[in-house]
Amino acid sequence: MPTIHATAIIEPGAQLAEDARVGPFCWVGPKARLGAGTTLISHVTVTGRTTMGEGNTVWPNAVLGGDPQDLKFGGEDTELVIGDHNEIRESVTLHKGTANDRGQTRVGNHNLLMAYVHVAHDCRVGNHVVLANGVQMAGHVLVEDHVTVGGASAIHHFVTIGGHGFVGGMTRVTKDSPPFMTIEGNPAEVRRLNSVGLKRQGIGDDSRLHLRDAFRRLYSSRADSGGVGRTDAACDALEDAYPHDPHVQRLVTSVRNSASGQHGRYLETFRRDNAWTNPGK
Repeated sequence: MPTIHATAIIEPGAQLAEDARVGPFCWVGPKARLGAGTTLISHVTVTGRTTMGEGNTVWPNAVLGGDPQDLKFGGEDTELVIGDHNEIRESVTLHKGTANDRGQTRVGNHNLLMAYVHVAHDCRVGNHVVLANGVQMAGHVLVEDHVTVGGASAIHHFVTIGGHGFVGGMTRVTKDSPPFMTIEGNPAEVRRLNSVGLKRQGIGDDSRLHLRDAFRRLYSSRADSGGVGRTDAACDALEDAYPHDPHVQRLVTSVRNSASGQHGRYLETFRRDNAWTNPGK
């Protein structure tokens, strides 16, 4: 049976795996589910319809599944879903979704969320993601797999952080970040290819060379200045140059999507309360 400290409160209806561990002064709500091997160290709150997979560790003062900080939220029975083998450090807050989106906030597998990270309503965090201390995510953000976000960075709602990317510390991210790239600054700009990260993640030598060429064509200061027209031309050229490289093709798709979105945010095109794309809402 689960190991539950005498000072912890487990509300009727909560479901705990046989080997789950709940430490001192934790509170687990009636709609919560804790998977096998998941540990709440102490002073953790798990509220709302929150489902946690296997092997997660949650550190003191974290709050999981709280109501969204969204004035449109009307108390809907939305959820927070957390996968397997995540490390959720001190004072992290993860809010459940809203009916204005998918009704779900999701965190994948094998992620490290350092102290004081905030993941707002309807966000999606992929797998093998590192969110350093104090990263603040607004609602509806998508962070793809193998991303590292540096400490104290702030991410605008509906932004996509492309896979295998790196966000430097204290960066203000108001537009989509392309995959495979490093962005930094206030506001953020693409600075270089995330070469070290790509090598660590097993991206082959040829693809790294192709992506370095893509960076030069799309973002280098040596590239001709031509705005959207130049970007379209560069994307066309990259598609022709590397038709069989899936990483380059993924980058080109991301760049095109962001250019078609509102304010450089592709996901904002699909927001249900968008007066431009959904005038009846």
